[in-house]
Amino acid sequence: MNYNSTFKKSKWITFLRQYGPIPRNDNMYDEAIQRALKKNKIQPICFETPYLQELIDNFQSDFPKSVILTGTAGDGKTFCCREIWEKLGGSKEEWETNQEIYKLPLLQKTLIIIKDLSAIQDEEKTQLLPQIAEGIINPYHTDKVYLIAANDGQLIEAWNVAENTPQIEKARQLIETLLVEEKRENPEFNLLLYNLSRLNNEEIFSRILDAVLNHPGWEECSQCPYQTPTDSQQRCPIWENKTRLDGKNDQQLMRQRIIDLLELSRHKGTHLPIRQLLLLISNIILGHPDVKDKLLNCNQIPKITTQKTGYLASPYSNLFGENLSSRKRNKTDVFVALRYFGIGTESSNYIDNILIFGEDDPDLKQDYENLVLTDTFYGAHQQFRIAQKSYLESNDSQDSKEEFLNILHTQRQRLFFTIPQHRVAELKLWELTAFQYAGDYLEQVCRPLKQNQTIPKYLIFKIVKGINRIFTGLLINNQDQLVLATSGSYSQAKISRVFEEYISVIKKRGESVTVELNTDHNTPDFIISLSSHPEVDPIKLRLNLTRYEYLNRVAEGALPSNFSQECYEDMLAFKTRLLGQLNIRRQKEEEADETEASEMIIRLLELNADGIANERTLEIQL
Repeated sequence: MNYNSTFKKSKWITFLRQYGPIPRNDNMYDEAIQRALKKNKIQPICFETPYLQELIDNFQSDFPKSVILTGTAGDGKTFCCREIWEKLGGSKEEWETNQEIYKLPLLQKTLIIIKDLSAIQDEEKTQLLPQIAEGIINPYHTDKVYLIAANDGQLIEAWNVAENTPQIEKARQLIETLLVEEKRENPEFNLLLYNLSRLNNEEIFSRILDAVLNHPGWEECSQCPYQTPTDSQQRCPIWENKTRLDGKNDQQLMRQRIIDLLELSRHKGTHLPIRQLLLLISNIILGHPDVKDKLLNCNQIPKITTQKTGYLASPYSNLFGENLSSRKRNKTDVFVALRYFGIGTESSNYIDNILIFGEDDPDLKQDYENLVLTDTFYGAHQQFRIAQKSYLESNDSQDSKEEFLNILHTQRQRLFFTIPQHRVAELKLWELTAFQYAGDYLEQVCRPLKQNQTIPKYLIFKIVKGINRIFTGLLINNQDQLVLATSGSYSQAKISRVFEEYISVIKKRGESVTVELNTDHNTPDFIISLSSHPEVDPIKLRLNLTRYEYLNRVAEGALPSNFSQECYEDMLAFKTRLLGQLNIRRQKEEEADETEASEMIIRLLELNADGIANERTLEIQL
């Protein structure tokens, strides 16, 4: 089939490549993107940015506050500055002069926009920073209000350049306090600080993805002969990947699984800026390991379809940067974050049996048809069938084994994003990752808490069981009480049999164990209350994904080998904090020592046949 005579290159696809992991820096600068849009006469990728309208409303108010936008590189600070400039009446032509400082009249004041504080020379900073401090500390004494963009690592450092006057010191301390305490404002000062690094990965991704998939540039593909050819194997992989991300045929299943991974990454403490999310989407749609820059363009499609290598453009593998060199993958934050889940490397026996033996095994054949044969483009493509047959028939060939194992890796990745939602539990979807309890963590902990729901007690009981086993070093099954024990002199000993105290999980005499949402970080906290006394504060532990997985695995009876010693030491440090708070409780409640001077009482832990820990008292004569 030869479509070259009717084939037309898409400017939109060429532009979308600029956001991908290409070996150039154009996608690192908002200005470069704007020039490319203007040159190619393409509409920008527009999506609703959190806080943008708030910022515009602030500067349009009768008494606006100065604003600092901070975050990591790529969080959209320059974009916000440009959008605010244009919404408030600034001209595009003036913005494109690429100054570092812009001025714009408001109702009562003049807005000074500093596009990048770190780009200002030190000499100019020494003059500028006292004026900014004046606008923050004494806003009635100046007719200026500021919008300042600065990377979080350079924000405080910039203030060290100015002479250390009382106003400068007060402004520096204010900014540092807002950053450390993760607050937006102090009502006593005329400043709002927006940390764009606190935006949710998954929410921003969804907005960007909608903007890319619904961009009018895709209309250029409507006349492309590779969009809907009679032979499905001749279909354009770019359009195929775009269609799968759209998710109109599977209720947006792939999109939802990506959102799950991004949300889990956030709960693990990983922030992905807008620039990285744009890179991810571009690579999912355009990635291919055998083309220039590892990203497809329209000119390469005829060759790809002729050589029948479209299957190598799998979006399920592109999502992990499999089209790139390992060096490039390991230098790209979004791929490092997503590959952390081990998808493709991890598997279950049943899934692998389907992929390897499903065609011939009557017990597996139905699942093989549903999960593999129905997808002829990235599932049961020709190369997979050949490699599968060769693997089964030529066991002595190392090359055939290697080729099929590589394809098996990509098939596991595909299945993670295509196993139907109603079969997640049956097929144990999350066993395809390094975090078998990640689904429970999302669906039964994080999302219910976000909706102001309480989580089931049995989940807390299981976490407590895992903690008890780590705290004592014993395979105990207590789960309705937290068991505190030491070795007698060392709280972090591997085996602790000297009993200290039980802490009730169910609320009782000021004691309780709960999991609650930390509203400052939008993540769950594991909270242990030891007393109702106002001076005995609860002890909190951030219940991130790694800790949740670790504690559940320990509760199941096996210490996970793929978790580092850091997890274990992390929990022992938590135990030390609890014991310290227990001592405070004893002091505040003035627990009496009922023993006589001639004897000492030691309480030891013993396990019964059911693994329940009980205390046994020993009296030692002095």
